[in-house]
Amino acid sequence: MQSIDRSKPILVTGATGYVAGWLVKKLLDEGLTVHAAVRDPNNTSKLQVLQNLADNSQGTIRFFTSDLLEEGSYNEAMQGCELVFHTASPFTVSVPDPQRDLVDPAVNGTRNVLASVNQTDSVKRVVLTSSVAGIYDAVKDAEDAPEGKFTEAVWNTRSSLTNNPYSYSKVQAEKAAWAIAQAQQRWDLVAINPGLVLGPAIGTASTSDSFAVLTQIGDGSMRSGAPAVAMAAVDVREVAQAHFAAAFIPEAEGRYIINGYDSNLFEMAQILHSRFGDRYPIPNKKVPKFLLWLIAPIVTKGQLSRQNVSRNVGIDYHFDNSKSIRELGIEYRPLEQTLADMFEYMIANNYFEAVN
Repeated sequence: MQSIDRSKPILVTGATGYVAGWLVKKLLDEGLTVHAAVRDPNNTSKLQVLQNLADNSQGTIRFFTSDLLEEGSYNEAMQGCELVFHTASPFTVSVPDPQRDLVDPAVNGTRNVLASVNQTDSVKRVVLTSSVAGIYDAVKDAEDAPEGKFTEAVWNTRSSLTNNPYSYSKVQAEKAAWAIAQAQQRWDLVAINPGLVLGPAIGTASTSDSFAVLTQIGDGSMRSGAPAVAMAAVDVREVAQAHFAAAFIPEAEGRYIINGYDSNLFEMAQILHSRFGDRYPIPNKKVPKFLLWLIAPIVTKGQLSRQNVSRNVGIDYHFDNSKSIRELGIEYRPLEQTLADMFEYMIANNYFEAVN
């Protein structure tokens, strides 16, 4: 239980990311000094949105060169910081080499950041961006969870390099972080475990796979129907608020499930169809589970296996977010608002430019 001195700079890794953008905005609006760790501080066009946030706030921002896979590259940016937000990690599902493209950046990046934390005496707390992927492999796992629901005590033990490698990378990175944190006593670790992050981005060029999900709903790819694939989801603004609260509430500890809705892809499509269906080819029919099971490996080029269909479609599940509400004070906005705000952002930024 350590209090953070707000006059000290705060490090944000992966500062140009989807969640990080809203977090940086919150920190700057609070009048704080942000040390933004980025790959290229000289890429002014990419960093302009963050600089604009600073120019229109009471806070200040400084950019530092960093690389997840380069040892010591966070040392300079971390000097004088009591608080470190480690948000940098790849979020993509389809990669040619899961070990190289997912696991190594996630795990070794976490180890490199925390090695710098161990070398920086000023650091008191690290807030790690993890995922509910660290808790479950498929929603069917809820059947084996205590009281049939996912809590912070549950860990994903099924994912691997060949089965949901993205989830596996999140498990391995978070476990590495906890092992490093528990081997010392100077600084605290708090893990944020959000569901699928949705909502508008800061700026105009987000490449998060979250936008790929809604693009497929809105561009006609699912014109004939949407599958009821389970998707625990949460608004990006709540995720940013959870990071902030976990940093500045001294009593915050352990893991926090940040999830607003136990939803699925078909439900999301229905919500969007009711509002935007007159302008965009948003599906309003459900793909039957048996048909999805038959065609999934073919139409998704192997990205959605029959096993994943069996374990993630048409199954009731629940993520217990009560700890985040009770201890971090998170208030979750309605799914309808999150989806509408995100879709409007995507329209404004030409995600559906080719749609007639």
